[in-house]
Amino acid sequence: MSELLLMCIIGGHRAAIPAIRVQSVIEIEEITPIPGVPSFILGLTALRSQALTVIDCSAALGFESCGDITERRAAVVDVEGHLYALLVDEAYDVGEARSEPVNVPGGFGPGWQAAARGMVETDGGPAVLIDVEVLVKGRVAQAA
Repeated sequence: MSELLLMCIIGGHRAAIPAIRVQSVIEIEEITPIPGVPSFILGLTALRSQALTVIDCSAALGFESCGDITERRAAVVDVEGHLYALLVDEAYDVGEARSEPVNVPGGFGPGWQAAARGMVETDGGPAVLIDVEVLVKGRVAQAA
């Protein structure tokens, strides 16, 4: 497997988002809250006059909310024609998957088990490969 990946940190763990799914990486400046949504949805932000739903990946995976968003980055992805900003602790590199995904070992928690396509080897070490649709649709938060 030689898939390009956006390497990031979520909830203190090394994670990877398939680069083909990422339209851009942005810094979030302002978020407008949305009443009545699950806690992992922080609200809306804008990118070039387009609304983005901001997903707190840490909260969606069952970790403590990422809290302060200043200087935080988000991967912009399209899921079924809607744009989402996946807020991560850190987005630091683009790398290649050096292996096929294997099962995520125990101890990562139910959120990771639900959101992972598996664990892949990269030049920087192993990383959990994120299933973007599962994360965005909230099935992760339900599992956690």
